[in-house]
Amino acid sequence: MKIDEDKVDDAVLALLQLTLHQGFRAWKGHDWDALGRLHDNGMISDPVGKAKSVWLTEEGLKRSEELFRRLFAKTE
Repeated sequence: MKIDEDKVDDAVLALLQLTLHQGFRAWKGHDWDALGRLHDNGMISDPVGKAKSVWLTEEGLKRSEELFRRLFAKTE
């Protein structure tokens, strides 16, 4: 099976909303390759290091919220 990494990255970015704290930080317990791509695309800080969280850039925070709503919000 071929994996669409863009879809994986969108899902990971959306899921970062679930662990968001301090307004812009999120726990980094996701696939390392996806986190690396999100960093390369300017959505999050560098995930490599001892910190257990990453911070979302302004663009990453906005996109994360949009993706979370689109993928997981209930429609009324």
